[in-house]
Amino acid sequence: MSEIIMNEESLETTIPSVLPLLALRDVVVYPHMQIALFVGREKSINAVNVARDSDNLVFVVAQKDSLTEEIDHDNLYQYGTVAKIVQVVNHENDENCIKVLIEGLYRAKLEKIIDADNYLTAEHSLSPMTVSVDSETQNNRVEELRTLFAQYAEAKLRNARELIAAANKIDDLLQLLFFVATRVPLNIDVKQKFLEHDEFEAHLAELMTYLLQQSEEQQIEQTLHDSVKRQMEKNQREYFLNEKMKVIQRELSDMNGGGEDDVAEIEKRLAEADLPEHVRKKAENEFRKLKAMQPASSEAAVVRNYLEVILDTPWNKASKVSINLAKAQDILDADHYGLDDVKDRIVEYLAVQSRVKKLRGPILCLVGPPGVGKTSLGESVAKATGREFVRMALGGVRDEAEIRGHRRTYIGAMPGKIVQSLTKVGVKNPLFLLDEIDKMAQDYRGDPASALLEVLDPSQNSKFNDHYLDLDLDLSEVMFICTANSMNIPEALLDRMEVIRLPGYTEDEKVNIAERYLVPKAIKNNGLRAKELTVHEEAIRDIVQRYTREAGVRSLEREVSKIARKVVKEAVSKKAKNLQIEVNSKNLPDYLGPHKFDFGMAEEEAEVGRVNGLAWTSVGGELLTIEVAAVKGKGKFITTGSLGDVMKESITAAMTVVRTRADELGIEAIRFEETDVHVHLPEGATPKDGPSAGLALTTALVSAFTGIAIRPDIAMTGETSLGGRAMRIGGLKEKLLAAHRGGIKLVFIPQDNVRDLAEIPDNVKEGLEIKPVKSIDEILPLALVDMPKPLAKTPIVKATEGGKAARH
Repeated sequence: MSEIIMNEESLETTIPSVLPLLALRDVVVYPHMQIALFVGREKSINAVNVARDSDNLVFVVAQKDSLTEEIDHDNLYQYGTVAKIVQVVNHENDENCIKVLIEGLYRAKLEKIIDADNYLTAEHSLSPMTVSVDSETQNNRVEELRTLFAQYAEAKLRNARELIAAANKIDDLLQLLFFVATRVPLNIDVKQKFLEHDEFEAHLAELMTYLLQQSEEQQIEQTLHDSVKRQMEKNQREYFLNEKMKVIQRELSDMNGGGEDDVAEIEKRLAEADLPEHVRKKAENEFRKLKAMQPASSEAAVVRNYLEVILDTPWNKASKVSINLAKAQDILDADHYGLDDVKDRIVEYLAVQSRVKKLRGPILCLVGPPGVGKTSLGESVAKATGREFVRMALGGVRDEAEIRGHRRTYIGAMPGKIVQSLTKVGVKNPLFLLDEIDKMAQDYRGDPASALLEVLDPSQNSKFNDHYLDLDLDLSEVMFICTANSMNIPEALLDRMEVIRLPGYTEDEKVNIAERYLVPKAIKNNGLRAKELTVHEEAIRDIVQRYTREAGVRSLEREVSKIARKVVKEAVSKKAKNLQIEVNSKNLPDYLGPHKFDFGMAEEEAEVGRVNGLAWTSVGGELLTIEVAAVKGKGKFITTGSLGDVMKESITAAMTVVRTRADELGIEAIRFEETDVHVHLPEGATPKDGPSAGLALTTALVSAFTGIAIRPDIAMTGETSLGGRAMRIGGLKEKLLAAHRGGIKLVFIPQDNVRDLAEIPDNVKEGLEIKPVKSIDEILPLALVDMPKPLAKTPIVKATEGGKAARH
C-alpha cells in the first residue's frame, strides 16, 4: 500500500496566508481544475482587481446559502481553494459584471475573514489531501470512472466528445474525481463534501453510483423515448394514410357523382327500409357500433357489410303471383311439349291458391334422366306463376355453409346461397330451383342435405336461420322445385317433397319437340332464314333412332344444330342467295355421317332358344335379345354377356320353373343331368342386370330344351316366381316404346302392370297388342310356334298279397 500525498507545506512560503476572498454561489472549485466565473458583486470585483495587481492569487470558497447577498463567515463553508486568476474579461452585455477564468491550486481551510473596506480578504491555512490506494487499484478505479463518465457524458452533455478525451488524459485518480465532480449536476453540499473530507473511497463510490444511476435512468428514458417515438410515428403514419384515403375516396366519390359517405348512406337506407321489428332492432344496434368505429378499420368493414346484407335482403318485399289458370296453362303448353302430369300439378296449385289467400309453397321434386327439361320447366313455372326465378346448382356441394352461410366470426364470412339468391332477385317469394339435389356430397365440413331439411320443411322454413345473418328469415312463401336424375336422395329429405317422375320422351314426342322448338331454334341461332332449311319428319325420326340414344333431347338438339351449321357453311362458301335445303332420310348421312346406333328390331324368322326381352335404361327402353343353347354335357350351367347378380338369380329361378314343368313340357328329367345350358345376352361389353327378364328367360329355356322355335314378333317383360307367376316390373312405358319402335306385334306384361297402361301414349297402344298375363303358362302357348307334347304318365304298380304285381 502506497500513499499519494498532495503536500502543499513547501509552498506556504510562496503563498501568502491572507488572500483576497472570492465568495461563490453554487460552485465549488477543486484543485487543478479550471473554471470560468461571472463576478458581479462589487467587493468580489474589487478582490479580483487587487489580486491582479499583486500575484493573481485568490481564495475561493462556496456560500452555504446562494441567495444571501452579504458575505460573512457563518455563510461560507470551512474549506475552499487557493486559485490563480488566469484571465479576466469584461462581460459583453453587462458592464457591471466581469468574466474570470481561474485555476484551482490547493485546498485550504478558512480561518478568518477580514473586511478591507471595499473588498474582503481571507486568512487561510493549506490542507494537504491524501489518497491511500495502491497503484493497481488506482488504475482500475481510473478505468471504471472513465467508463461511467463516458456513458454519462454521451447521454447528458453536449460536448461529450471533448470532455471524454480530456478525461482519458487524466491518470491521477483524485484529479479525475475532481474533473468528473465539476461536470455533473451534484448538490452543492455533496460537491463541498468531496473537497472537505478525506474519505476518498466513500466519495469515489458515491460519485460512481450517481453516474451509474444516471446511465440507467438515461437508458430507461431512451427506451421510453424510442417507444413513444415509434408509436407517434406509427400514429402519424396511420393518421396520414387515413386522411389520404379519405381524400382519395372523396375524390372518387365526386368523380362518380356520389356525395354521401358510406355511413350516411346506410343510415338513410336504414331509416327507409321496411324491416321486421326483430331485424330493425338488430340493425340499429349494429349501426350504433359502426358510428363509434374508425371508418377505415377492419371491424367497421365487417359491420358495414353485415348491415348491407340486412338491407339488401327482401324481408317484406314480394312479387305478385298470377292466378290466371288459362294464361298459366298456355305458357306451360307453349314452352314444353308433353309433361302433362307436371303441368296438371302446377295448375292444381294455382287453382288452390286462387281460393286460399295464403298457401304454403309446395315442394316439388322432378325426377328424370338428363335432358328431359327439368330445369327449363322450372323457368316456365316461374313465368306461368308470375314469380321471379332463381336457380341453385347443388351438384358437388359438400359444405353445409353453402346453404346456411358462415358465422361472422370468420374472416371473409358471407351468407349462404339461399340468402344470396333471395337478395339477387329482390323478393321473398320467388320460384327457387334446387338443381341436381341427388348429387350433393358430405364430408368433414358437414352435410348440406341435412341443412336443406329446414329449408324444405313447410312447418319450419318460416323461421330459417342463416348463420351469417343470425336472424329468422321467412321462406314459407318461396315455391321450391327440386330436380334429380335418380331417387338417390336422403330419405328424410325425400319425405318432405312431392315427387313427379319425368320418364323421358317418346319417339313421337321427340319428333314433335324437334319440329316445334329445336329446328326453328337452330335456324335462328345459326343465322338462317326459315325457307333456307327444311328438315322433314322422316329425317328427324332417323336422327332420334340412329344418331342419338337418350331419354331427353340434348343430343337431338346438337345434331339438328350440326345440320344447320353445315347448311350455313354451304351457303357462305357458294355465296348462294336463294338457298333452299331440304334434309330427308336419304341425304341425312351427308350432314351427320354414318349411323351411330342401331336400335333393336324384331327378327324375321323364328329361332329356337331366342326371345325378345324388354329392358329399361337411363336413356329409355331397349329390346333385349336373350339366347339359350342346350347342348349335350354333364348338367353345367354357363352365363355370358356381363350379367349382374340379380339377373343370374333370375336365370336360376327360371331354370327351376322349367324343371317343375318338365313332364307337361315333354322334357325327360334325365335331360337336365345330361345337358349343358348356356345363357347369353348379346352386346357382352354392356352390363345387364335386373329381375324383369324372368318370363323371357323361362320361355327361352323351354324353347331350348324342347327344340320348339319362338315367334320373332313377340316380346315380354316381367319377373317370375318359382311357381311361374308373373310379377310386377317398372319402366313399362319405356319398354313398350322400345317394342313399338322395334316392330314387335305382341307384348306380354304382368297382370299387375295393367294400371300403368294409362300412362302409355295412344299411338303406342294402338300399334301393339298388349297381353297381360298372370303366369308363364299363359305365355307359352302364344309364344312358341307349337306346343310340346306332355310325357306319358307312368302307371302306378301295387303289390298283391300273393307277391304278384297288380296293374291298374
